Amino acid sequence: MYGLILQISGGTGWLGIAPLIFIFAIFYLVLILPQQRRQKKWQAMLGQLKTGDKVVTSGGLRGTIVALKDDSLHLRVPPDNLRVEVTRASIVSVTTAEEAAK
Repeated sequence: MYGLILQISGGTGWLGIAPLIFIFAIFYLVLILPQQRRQKKWQAMLGQLKTGDKVVTSGGLRGTIVALKDDSLHLRVPPDNLRVEVTRASIVSVTTAEEAAK
């Protein structure tokens, strides 16, 4: 009889951990995995930058890439064709020709 009671109480330990494992799995699928995908997409976009691309920075500057360096780039910002140096990490998006026409 005592052996049966010990077996039952030992099995409930795993049942207590199961909801935590389930919550972590949902947390990973909903929050962590999409963030990793966005990060990889952003890194790929930064790797494909070239002169002549129209970009938007995190500060809201819109300009055309004039020169590229290792960790920075030079933008030509209209209307006075001002030349600004920004870091690559500050680039938020690349504006395509269709978006620029709008």
